[in-house]
Amino acid sequence: MSLISNLKPTNLTLMKKAIFTLFAGIFTTVGFAQSNDFDDTLTKITQEKDSTLAAMFRADSIKVDNQFKRKLMIAEFKDVATYPVIDAGTFSGVVPVEDITEIPDPNLEYKLMFELVNFDSDTPSKLDASIVEVARIINLHVASGIPLENISPVIVVHAGSLNAFTTNEFYNGKFKMDNPNMKLIGELEKLGAKFISCAQAMFFFEVDKEALLPMFKVSLTAQTILSSYQMKGYVKYRINR
Repeated sequence: MSLISNLKPTNLTLMKKAIFTLFAGIFTTVGFAQSNDFDDTLTKITQEKDSTLAAMFRADSIKVDNQFKRKLMIAEFKDVATYPVIDAGTFSGVVPVEDITEIPDPNLEYKLMFELVNFDSDTPSKLDASIVEVARIINLHVASGIPLENISPVIVVHAGSLNAFTTNEFYNGKFKMDNPNMKLIGELEKLGAKFISCAQAMFFFEVDKEALLPMFKVSLTAQTILSSYQMKGYVKYRINR
């Protein structure tokens, strides 16, 4: 006979209760451990979330602070800037400085070659930043005491920058507005600036001769212009705006 069949009813009942209590304890312990694991996970996730939000807040605060610092700097710049030759907007200006100790020779011929390659198609209604930079550099030379008649600018245009030098008809067809750079380009032309385009870039960017403003000369490639004009004594400015 088995051991269980030999037990009296009272003893059997006690054994069943003991077994039940044992298993209940095991399940309770497991459940408690699982609950602790979940609580730990939840705590870690909450801490990670709080840490991430704090980092985002700090980053946003720094970004906003930098934006206001830039606005303040621009406002201060506008208040003092001068435009000795061309006023092409705020960023073509020059900050007057006293007690300059290094002065360029005003008797030299300043042969300046500007290589323009970029165009911001997201803001076609604004003055092209590269052309504005050309105006700023000329302003800086004149503000430094160099006579305007001693400055010989050559503007070499290739890549996307070709768009900034197109007729209103072409510009309208592409950007649905007139070319906002016309006046500034005209002022540079009056100063005696020479404009040269790259025929290779014209092919790839689909800008034909008729689309360019009439003062342009066309070179087979910008590369030979860049090399030959430097051999003629021109200083190259690569404008990355």
